[in-house]
Amino acid sequence: MLSFIISLLVLILGYVFYGSFVQKVFGADKERKTPAFTHSDGVDYVPMKWWRAFLIQFLNIAGLGPIFGAIMGAMYGTASFIWIVLGTIFAGATHDYVSGMLSVRNGGESLPEIVGQQLGIGVKQVMRIFTIVLLILVGAVFISGPAGLLNGLVPKISIVWWVVIVFMYYVMATLLPIDKLIGRLYPVFGFALLFMALGILIALFRNNAPIPEISDGLSIHPQHLPIFPMMFVSIACGAISGFHATQSPLMARCLTNERLGKRVFYGAMVAEGIVALIWAAAASSFFGSIGGLQEYVASLPKNTNAAAEVVNLISHSWLGIIGGALAMLGVVAAPITSGDTALRSARLIIADFLHIEQKSLWKRIAIALPLFIACFILLQINFDILWRYFAWSNQTLSVFTLWALTLWFARRKVKTKAMHYAYIITLIPAMFMTAVCITYILFAPEGFSLPYLLSVFCGIGVSIVFAVLFFIYNVNKKYLL
Repeated sequence: MLSFIISLLVLILGYVFYGSFVQKVFGADKERKTPAFTHSDGVDYVPMKWWRAFLIQFLNIAGLGPIFGAIMGAMYGTASFIWIVLGTIFAGATHDYVSGMLSVRNGGESLPEIVGQQLGIGVKQVMRIFTIVLLILVGAVFISGPAGLLNGLVPKISIVWWVVIVFMYYVMATLLPIDKLIGRLYPVFGFALLFMALGILIALFRNNAPIPEISDGLSIHPQHLPIFPMMFVSIACGAISGFHATQSPLMARCLTNERLGKRVFYGAMVAEGIVALIWAAAASSFFGSIGGLQEYVASLPKNTNAAAEVVNLISHSWLGIIGGALAMLGVVAAPITSGDTALRSARLIIADFLHIEQKSLWKRIAIALPLFIACFILLQINFDILWRYFAWSNQTLSVFTLWALTLWFARRKVKTKAMHYAYIITLIPAMFMTAVCITYILFAPEGFSLPYLLSVFCGIGVSIVFAVLFFIYNVNKKYLL
């Protein structure tokens, strides 16, 4: 329990102190007008109070990753605690804050446009395609996942009909002005999600759950999967997620003051890290030990969504019938509120690329219709296959974003030499996630299935090469004002 409490406190202190440091290094300016006022259109550019923007940002990014990913990450033992805490503070929240604030600084531009400014037009074109494919994957994954959970809550309605219901909600959320549906429903979804996290947290203390200590050492995954890189891809949204940077422009277009960016972007990621930490602790203690969790997962029938079964069992056992149902609604709300804005973000990226204004409903429909069709086609694929490719694509997107942010820090004009070296806060996460993603795609069964050591050496090697190219390119850069 002590390791869990310390981890929770470190996450909160990380927001207070390191979040403030990142905000200072970025140079947030409360006097600068934001896109919510300079580009106001009543559809996507709508001024919002910070707490509403925070809640929407939190729900946008808190998909299945901090719940399902954290549970599967707990199979590796307390190493998951360390990654959730350090990954959230130094990688995920920093990634979300700087990418979100760059969108604010650039008129609410979408992620491919921001990355393209730093990495070139060729990368911009790749990013446009890669990001749209990822967002469609998110839409598909976060339709089938919630549909299965809702079927468990209300089995009289078949999964097919739940898919239809969720899909129709996505259509409306993609097309309607952001304050008409999303802005009104998210407080309800937010209550369910926060109740779920708070309820499980209280249950951990009330039941004196035997949460493993970090001092107990590492656990061996039942399938003997190595911690590096597998755990860092499994947990994903609970520590760092490239998907988040695709969502930040939605709230970048609604933020009323740059100084509120820390609360909205950095704060939402820390909140998600807390949710991930709670579920990792719950999963690793509910069954008596990490070994008990591994045995339970191994006992489930093949092709069963193990994480969903764990969530359902813990929620109803610890919170009772009513509390368990509310907790499950929170788990359902998390992916639904990410899936709807994923398709909305895809629409905005295409609109930005093609320079199509979005005040007209018919123009929004013209862009969104192919997205809906593609999403429907992907729904025919097995959920587990979709999830694996989503997880890797998600982390790979964070690599592109982190390198772009690093270049932005290195290229900007600053008053002091010390501020120029601020790029270190994104350079280190960029190098680490590059090694993770390259190693994963080379080693994983859904990748090239190469030998483990060869995959690791290649991953680290590519990361070092990128870093060397970065320093060579920027060694003579004139960065002082």
